[in-house]
Amino acid sequence: MKKIPPILAALAMTFALPAFAQDAAATEAAAPVSADVAYVFNTLLFLIGGFLVMWMAAGFSMLEAGLVRSKNVTVQLFKNISLFAIAGLMYWLIGYNLMYPSDDTWTIAGVIGTFFSPVSLDPVGAGDVAGGYSAGSDFFFQLMFCATTASIVSGTLAERIRLWPFMIFTVILTGLIYPIEASWQWGGGFLSEMGFSDFAGSTLVHATGGFAALAGAIVLGAREGKYRADGRMQPLPGSNLALATLGTFILWLGWFGFNGASQLAIGSVNDAADVSRIFVNTNMAASAGVIAAIALTHVLYGKIDLTMVLNGALAGLVSITAEPLFPSIFGSVLIGAVGGALAVLVVPVLDRLKIDDVVGAIPVHLVAGIWGTLIVPASNPDASFGAQIIGIVAIGVFTFVTSFAIWMVLKATMGIRVTPEAEITGLDVSEMGMEAYPDFIQAK
Repeated sequence: MKKIPPILAALAMTFALPAFAQDAAATEAAAPVSADVAYVFNTLLFLIGGFLVMWMAAGFSMLEAGLVRSKNVTVQLFKNISLFAIAGLMYWLIGYNLMYPSDDTWTIAGVIGTFFSPVSLDPVGAGDVAGGYSAGSDFFFQLMFCATTASIVSGTLAERIRLWPFMIFTVILTGLIYPIEASWQWGGGFLSEMGFSDFAGSTLVHATGGFAALAGAIVLGAREGKYRADGRMQPLPGSNLALATLGTFILWLGWFGFNGASQLAIGSVNDAADVSRIFVNTNMAASAGVIAAIALTHVLYGKIDLTMVLNGALAGLVSITAEPLFPSIFGSVLIGAVGGALAVLVVPVLDRLKIDDVVGAIPVHLVAGIWGTLIVPASNPDASFGAQIIGIVAIGVFTFVTSFAIWMVLKATMGIRVTPEAEITGLDVSEMGMEAYPDFIQAK
């Protein structure tokens, strides 16, 4: 047996110190509950977690509405409600059974599941206790993750993308791209067999949305006036930081369902203790992300940037999503703080590359998602750095290349960008013929 290098041993101790000794003591003598009781509690966890994650759709809507200019708010709100509806239908028709094939329904074993198999639920008045939870609750919960992936793309491409190409891409992302790559881990595919670990989707959900958004931003190009001829970046401030802050708090709240219900069980004392630990670690990582962003923006710019602070919270949440159970509180703080710092540091890098990300989704979801997935083995003894790297690369290459190809096809066939005149006037008028603030805002 190989001896663990001292630095790795110290790192593991730092990230995985026991944080809740009273939980450990309480669970040792816990009596098991009946299968019926466990079924009820597990189903309830899925349903509560599902509607908390669904509430994140409101968070994305408010965040994006606040970070775009007033002349584009209506379009952003429309995109968020339409993508949620598209995700619901596509995940029912194709996505769910593509993502969770049984052993005998892989089209390509471990890689691609069943392409068209609409979801069916348990019969009325009947539940399969042996399954541990109801089929409907599982489908509802998993659907919310699919919709979240599409929400990430919406904000990055704001203020210059046409509506119909975006909606077509959302159909493909929610019906095919997300379910296929997620099946590699959560569906028992080749990454799962390899030992890749992503508890609630730092890479499977967030980095996937980030890779799709990055491909779209490259193909679409920057907004008019964002980058000057001399190479300098022109700030284009959002319309309402109050809405953006509200959206961030809604997302923070929804994340307890995102991570907590990913325990997938609360029908025992052990599971209940684990869910509570996940809640605490999730909150601590978000808090650390905020503080890191506050400190870093003050050091770099001399003043605190609220938009960076909001993204610091979200980056902390994304970072802890890959492994919110095993880290100690101190480990969660470190994970979230690094995520918050990355959200600040990556923004100027994107600007130098002239990649225009309106809401900062690429630093928050892609970069922090990769960080959170890479650091999993520091606390989870069953994970390995090699498997984590392979998983990130496999998912990243598949999502980015596929998304880039789809964006290029859409660009060549129907066009994906509004005209410069429409962009100056605002997409609310050019794409929808209605303004979010018609009484006191004049489109410029």
